[in-house]
This record gives sequence, structure tokens and C-alpha cells, in this order.
Amino acid sequence: MNVMFLNPFVEAANDVLRAEAQLSVTRGNLSLQKSALTTDDVTVLISMVGHVQGAVLYSLSNATGLALVSRMMSRVFVEFDGLAQSGIAELGNVITGRASVKLSEAGYEAALSPPTLLIGKGAAISTLDFERLVVPLNSDYGSVVIHLALRESADRGPGAAAITVSARPAVGGSLWSHT
Repeated sequence: MNVMFLNPFVEAANDVLRAEAQLSVTRGNLSLQKSALTTDDVTVLISMVGHVQGAVLYSLSNATGLALVSRMMSRVFVEFDGLAQSGIAELGNVITGRASVKLSEAGYEAALSPPTLLIGKGAAISTLDFERLVVPLNSDYGSVVIHLALRESADRGPGAAAITVSARPAVGGSLWSHT
């Protein structure tokens, strides 16, 4: 895990939470984890492919999620319904998008997957051979914990994430001929 990938995510999270929820955050202690991630109540997962590859996860409690989405949407949410889920997924998406712009400016282009939202505490998510850099962002509404399981691609060329598949495989003879 390249530690230089951390700052764009912390800066983006700080900027987005300040703009969308009028909330300031403080960074907690960093840790490096190799074991599977055990989810909190709500976890947003976004994959990155390109010069940077791996996964970004945002983990938070139901209470923190409801408080954030209530603040962002200027209405009180008391349950984690579809709209609240969409708001938290989009929060992770916007933070990751802003961080990817910062990474791109540093020469690390990457494409992002749409966010996946995992609801429920205690599921194990393995990042396989990717170590995770973990940083909690603390606020008056609770913590949002960022898990970065990212690494620099071995091939930083423009097609680093592309897989070439020929449109029509070469076959000797027709499949339908009778001999």
C-alpha cells in the first residue's frame, strides 16, 4: 500500500463532508491491516482500476449514517430506507471521485465502479493480498472509517487495466461442415 494514496482521500472526505453536511472532521490514528475487514452497520465499497487498483471502503454506524444523510438532505431520517442508503452510497462515490481527480493530477489515472452498499454489521470482506490502510475520520456525528486497499498498477501505461479479447477467435474450418 502506497501511503501517498491516503492524503487525496482524507482531503476529499474533509472537503465533501464540509460542503455537503457542514461538518468538520479530525483524522484518527492510522493503522495497517492485513486481515479481512469486518463490516460496521453500513459499508460503501468502490473499486478502482487503472494506474491505481484495488478497493476503497467507507465504514460507519447506522447512527452516523442517519445523522449524515439527514444533514445532507435537510430532513430527518429515522430509518435507513432507500433514499438514506442512496445518499450514503453517493457520499462515498463523491469522496472517491474527488480523490481520483487528485490522484489523476499526480499521474495516477483510475476508473471507478459504481458504489456497492453493504448493510449489516459483522460481514467479512477480504481484500485478499491487498493490505488496507485504515484511517478513522471523527466528527460530532460519529466516525467514518476509510479503508484503502490500493496499489499502484505494475503497468502504468494507458491500457494498464484493459484486457484484449479478439472479436472472433480464429478457427480452422467451419464448425458446421460434414466430412
